[in-house]
Amino acid sequence: MADNSQRNDSVFEAAAHRARVRRNWLLSTPALIILVLAASGPLLVMLAYSFLQAGDYGGVEYRFSTEGWFQVFLARDIFDDTVSVADAHLSIFWRSARLSFLTTVTALALGFPTAYFIATRPRSSRNLWLFLVTVPFWTNLLIRTFAIMEVIKNQGIVNTLLMSAGVISEPIQMLYTDFAIMLGMTYVYLPLMILPVYASMEKLDFRLVEAGYDLYATRIKVLWRVIIPLVKPGIVAGCILVFIPSLGAYVTPRVLGGGRNLMIGNLIELQFGQGSNWPLGAALSIFLLLVVMVALLLYVRNSQKANNIVRH
Repeated sequence: MADNSQRNDSVFEAAAHRARVRRNWLLSTPALIILVLAASGPLLVMLAYSFLQAGDYGGVEYRFSTEGWFQVFLARDIFDDTVSVADAHLSIFWRSARLSFLTTVTALALGFPTAYFIATRPRSSRNLWLFLVTVPFWTNLLIRTFAIMEVIKNQGIVNTLLMSAGVISEPIQMLYTDFAIMLGMTYVYLPLMILPVYASMEKLDFRLVEAGYDLYATRIKVLWRVIIPLVKPGIVAGCILVFIPSLGAYVTPRVLGGGRNLMIGNLIELQFGQGSNWPLGAALSIFLLLVVMVALLLYVRNSQKANNIVRH
């Protein structure tokens, strides 16, 4: 009798589990449909376009072709069909990666001490500081970019102050340079670095920092041996959140770069617009997506290793 009752209980539990699973899938079906149609759908269209032939005046012709992917890295001469490396594309890829990396490093250099400052304030005032950090998100991205332009242009605030102080005799050309793009992206994405670092910093047990000082460790050693290892997940998350949108940025490089210092986002827009080469634009879009996926996989792998170390 006991065996029969246990068997019946296990059957009922299995049936209840299957019912819960069906109910959960049923409840999540609308969200899954929206994700497939709104997210995966356009990506599948771009993937299909990347393997089609470019139309004469834009659009695509529905004939299979790998020319779009070929043109991502290689170029064919229009006269003798000789193949060479697409130097312009590689230069844009390098500029995008370099500026995204520099933006991430600069945002970390500014965001880490800011997050530490907020985390060490009294709890009653932390929300105010976090509120001030998120205020720029209330303003449109284009307006923030134009604000940076007004600061660094030849007749802007920086050059005007330096010339008034007699430090320089003529304006410094900062606008329409790689520096202007990096500065603009740092300003735009800095809150994305501060918030995850602060989230890790808030959980930090500052008694460990005091213990490091009690053991005669210098401030630098406490920073490198205690604080940074403990807030590393927040640092990695912040770097990913800054690097990925910087890599695909369009508005900031377009406005502050003046159309001369192109990044991947600008190159993609150019192919769908003036270039009238939709397969190449689609291939570049999928290539950018693959780069982002690799970065996210590296982040997930690093997070899993960190969690395993903490558990052991």
